[in-house]
Amino acid sequence: MKKQQMIFGIHALKALLNNSPERVIEMWALQGREDERLEPLLALAASMGVTVQKASRKVLDEKAASTQHQGVVARVKPAKQLGENELDDLLANTETPFLLILDGVTDPHNLGACLRNADAAGVHGIIVPKDNSVGLTATVSKVACGAAEAVPLFQVTNLARTMRHIQDKGVWIVGTAGEAEGNVYQADLKGSLAIAMGAEDKGLRRLTRESCDSLVSIPMAGSVSSLNVSVATGVCLFEAVRQRLS
Repeated sequence: MKKQQMIFGIHALKALLNNSPERVIEMWALQGREDERLEPLLALAASMGVTVQKASRKVLDEKAASTQHQGVVARVKPAKQLGENELDDLLANTETPFLLILDGVTDPHNLGACLRNADAAGVHGIIVPKDNSVGLTATVSKVACGAAEAVPLFQVTNLARTMRHIQDKGVWIVGTAGEAEGNVYQADLKGSLAIAMGAEDKGLRRLTRESCDSLVSIPMAGSVSSLNVSVATGVCLFEAVRQRLS
């Protein structure tokens, strides 16, 4: 059974209280801190029936295992793990699905940033493999600034099989690869779409790459050969947004 976890940061906890207040077990705020950023969060917690205890900065640092908690920490029940069945439900109830596939992203800061990009771009869900991929940790939630509570994360056993399954449902999968002949600005990113992004250092695995309908690259004009996965994800998602809005 997945253990309870600590969530911290003003945006992450605001999103949690708005979306799943029943998950909050305990909540602590920095003793003596009263400002316009924290007070609305404490009022929201009170309106949800969540009691907030006051604690010193040292105690909050220890509970969060981080100094980046912004003066608020909560112990929460684990989020329900979403998988293939819930993904099917999303596909059945979404007219033009817009998905993000992350293959082997193991850095929580990168996953958090990708979640934030996905939320801003209007992505309906993110698909990741259960193995060799980071899950929804406290760091992911903090970096995501609330997006971890807003964008469903589907963890699947066999990524290549899931990709074939969503293709059968009419979703076109565009993967990224540095050696691809066509670039992201030339690709058709309208309609039911999933964009597949590879891990920080290795890119898409062979089976994942072979499961894509097409591959695209991001044009690089300088001496740097590649972008951080979260930056590359933002580039691709918002090119899709531009096309879908035009």
